[in-house]
Amino acid sequence: MKRTTLIAALAGAAILAAGTALYFTDFIGREPGGVAVLTPAVTSTTPFWPARVTTLAGNGLPGFADGAAAASRFSDPYGVAIEPRGRIFVSDGGDSNRIRIIDRDGTVSTLAGGREGFADGKGETAAFHTPSGLALDHQGNLYVADTGNHAIRKIAKDGTVTTLAGSGAPDYQDGLGRAAQFNGPVGVAVDAAGIVYVADTYNDRIRRIALDGSVTTVAGNGKPGKLDGPAPDAGFDTPSGVAVSLDGTLYVADTGNHAVRMIGPDGLVSTIAVPAEDDRRPVLRRPVGVTVTRDGYLYIAASSGGRILQRKPDGEYRALLDADLTPDPNGFGSDGTVQLFGPRAIAVDRDGSLVVTDAAAPRVHRLAQPKPGEASPARAHPPLVRRTQPMPWPIGPQDMVHEVVGVMGEVRGSYNGDSRDHFHAGLDVRADVGEKVLAVFPGKVTDPYANWAFGALGEGLSVGPLSYIHMRVGRDTRGKALDPRFQLLLDAKGKPERVRVPRGTRFQVGDPLGTINAMSHVHLDYYQGGMVVNPLTLPFVGFSDSVSPTIQRIALYDSANKRITAKKGQLLRVPRSLGEVHIVVNAYDQVDGNLARRKLGLYKLGYQLLQADGTPVAGFEQPLVTQVYDRLPRNPDAVKLVYAPTSGITVYGSKSTQFDYAVNNRLHNGEVEAGSWKVGSLTPGNYTLRIYAADYAGQVALQGRDLALIVE
Repeated sequence: MKRTTLIAALAGAAILAAGTALYFTDFIGREPGGVAVLTPAVTSTTPFWPARVTTLAGNGLPGFADGAAAASRFSDPYGVAIEPRGRIFVSDGGDSNRIRIIDRDGTVSTLAGGREGFADGKGETAAFHTPSGLALDHQGNLYVADTGNHAIRKIAKDGTVTTLAGSGAPDYQDGLGRAAQFNGPVGVAVDAAGIVYVADTYNDRIRRIALDGSVTTVAGNGKPGKLDGPAPDAGFDTPSGVAVSLDGTLYVADTGNHAVRMIGPDGLVSTIAVPAEDDRRPVLRRPVGVTVTRDGYLYIAASSGGRILQRKPDGEYRALLDADLTPDPNGFGSDGTVQLFGPRAIAVDRDGSLVVTDAAAPRVHRLAQPKPGEASPARAHPPLVRRTQPMPWPIGPQDMVHEVVGVMGEVRGSYNGDSRDHFHAGLDVRADVGEKVLAVFPGKVTDPYANWAFGALGEGLSVGPLSYIHMRVGRDTRGKALDPRFQLLLDAKGKPERVRVPRGTRFQVGDPLGTINAMSHVHLDYYQGGMVVNPLTLPFVGFSDSVSPTIQRIALYDSANKRITAKKGQLLRVPRSLGEVHIVVNAYDQVDGNLARRKLGLYKLGYQLLQADGTPVAGFEQPLVTQVYDRLPRNPDAVKLVYAPTSGITVYGSKSTQFDYAVNNRLHNGEVEAGSWKVGSLTPGNYTLRIYAADYAGQVALQGRDLALIVE
């Protein structure tokens, strides 16, 4: 599109716009009696308000179930839009391929779709392929970014689905209706005039659909990059969300650039939000959803990290605080912000509250300012699902046992010298460099930006509930694409510079996903309900563990972290005056088939206090289990609470692998809490401190578990 035409188009939108795709203002509706009513609108937004998170629908387990909100299930809740009378529309991708409705009483129903395909029609006769962004116009028509069909669909108020634009094949072409072509459009917005704007995600462009169905290009040069300036020359990288403001300004969630971009009525593209270069863990990471309020505030869904950000008109942005959480002063628990798992889209309701889809949960949430005296809702994770059928391995032969060289929860360092930088989040399976990594589950790519770190050791891909890491995604050892599902992007010299695996791409068990890189293993992260859970819950074919954990030493420290030592030939003496002490246990596990030098982390830890005669002290009839590695904390710094400073592994500079567990501190259900062994209340005398150390298979350490001591 010529720049003069672009400016005129945006100016026309500015004159007619009365809201955004997801924010409705001044909408004239009609009650059943035919009386016109004016939908109320919040005209003044509170900056950085504290948000209370409640669940509107979805029980946290993936699947499909209509009905009562608490029992409903979603496969991949993505787009969201709210009609004036309060009904909420949700696009449900994954295996669902439906457009769902959450009614005002919480009942979930299906508006259209139900099978993967490309078909117009009414209700269930229509078919979608991975529907994503949603937007409502002021006549009640619903627009759908039908990502896998490379099309924009329109659903009339009676549920009839038609194709507004797009041929069904991935490509780039302006034109009228089905003559136009898109490549995996994910985001969609509509202004008051009914003009539709599209984040044409894998064409790296923003498109416009006029009232007559003609498609033109608003901005983007078609190459992934980050370039501000005149709209036709600007560069975007996997734009996934778009919103339009009152004055016709377009806002773009530019996912691959970790940025929010603005296309002004003057046709110029600028970057208005981006992380600081030295921010190691920024709150603005992989934005996929954006919406704008009547008074110019932006809300941004940052899919990586799960934050919901607010940007003021003056440019300042922050993550919304969670009204029910207090930041942990030690930095090991919550940072006090709202942290969802995989937020995708945001709609602003008439009262200023937000409705957010959380695809990884999978749930739909409301974020609202708490009312005075309002009780905090209970938050619960869905129960862990432990599969019973044997699972294939991620390398071949898939029905044969392979060596496990790392398990979830182990301490990991960084190359800058920190031996306790983060938790090891998954399972490592040893493999030779160049071996193919094979899909374990049948699954669909749901994230618009599903792979990362091209050419680096940490390169990986997410498919369904698993992330596969340490491989050349979609490429063989020569850098050639394994099959057409992997889109190789070439640099100016014709060499691959990145690979794309679009949202909606399907894989079956055994399909090759890439080849092992120099790390010589494939790492699997496994997610349930949005949380990283232990991959040992997947019963891989033939995997067994009959080896009991090994306890190498038990040490006690006072509150100043000074070790309590015993004189040679004498029992350890623990003064009651210390009040409390810390227990550090050096232990590790092995599994059948491991090399003798291979040390693995444990699954459960705790301790028990026995009298001199071996009977349990009151309150210690059973071991006090303090740490369970079934789910991991969101905050990677929590590793510093459950591991002592003497921990580390050889890969990150330690002389030897040492798992020194601070077993007095708690890790349960992905939450950490500092603790200690209270010795001040004990009766003086002889005791035995018995350590409980167990692996996932239930093997318990018997040797080296007892520390005889005197409390005085």
